[in-house]
Amino acid sequence: MTDTALQGLIERIGADHVARRLAVETRHERQLFGHGTLLFNVENWNPAPFIVETGLKVAGLYGRARRNADRVEVRRNLVTSTRLPAAFDGFTILHLSDLHADISAGAMRHLMDIVRYVACDICVLTGDYRGKTYGPFETSLALMKDVCARIKLPLYGILGNHDSIRMTPALEAMGIRMLFNESEAIVRGGETIHLAGIDDAHFYRADDIAKAAAGIPRDAFSVLLAHTPESYRAAADAGFDLMLSGHTHGGQLCLPGGVAIKLEARLPRRMGNGAWRFENLLGYTSVGAGTSLAPVRLNCPAEITVHTLRRLT
Repeated sequence: MTDTALQGLIERIGADHVARRLAVETRHERQLFGHGTLLFNVENWNPAPFIVETGLKVAGLYGRARRNADRVEVRRNLVTSTRLPAAFDGFTILHLSDLHADISAGAMRHLMDIVRYVACDICVLTGDYRGKTYGPFETSLALMKDVCARIKLPLYGILGNHDSIRMTPALEAMGIRMLFNESEAIVRGGETIHLAGIDDAHFYRADDIAKAAAGIPRDAFSVLLAHTPESYRAAADAGFDLMLSGHTHGGQLCLPGGVAIKLEARLPRRMGNGAWRFENLLGYTSVGAGTSLAPVRLNCPAEITVHTLRRLT
């Protein structure tokens, strides 16, 4: 894809942002050490999938882990706030994250079967559409197109640390309003809430929460899409009411009871899976619908999430 295909995005978010992200993709996207928020990026280590799969086979857990990875559950989360406008009481958000579509074929087939039956007001996608952190993305985009075609809702999305900015024109052609440190007003019954999205903060360091929040009145109810929940402090400081994230996969391979063996994020472990709170910020970290490194899961079911907003009086 030539840079000409990104011209519309350049005009919208600025040449500097696009150039910085492309520079990281050129120089650092395969990097193992010393870039992003982690010292060692295991997702860029070529032997990692083989080691994970071999370890599961030796333990006799591979078959179970493969079957688990192909199933996707619908989880539900209730969000309550006194700041929510009355017109948005009962407003629902379908949340998809970490599809890693090209290496999660079984999960994608299951996802296509269920998303058409999930009734919501809008759908948000919180990044990581490609399996690897670099290389081709055409297969992932083709599968994403099939999924999005089955979701008859307004679509909003952000990129994750696995995604190239060059994927953006194709994602927007699917009807996804991609947000790069931007916000959109959503109007219902004469009242408004605001939905913002930031670019990846984990690897690309392309996030700017202050810019995303700049056009949002401080007294307005606002939702932030952030691929990694690591941005929780800045989101709270900016006055967001709700942050929806993914990235962690909930650990993907967990001990009984869903205890993550490892989370690829710098944050309190309680924020690595499901609903959480920090100061006045409500948050939710999806474990994702797809898988990273290899299509395997243990004690951590894949999910899509329906968030229901309720007004407290």
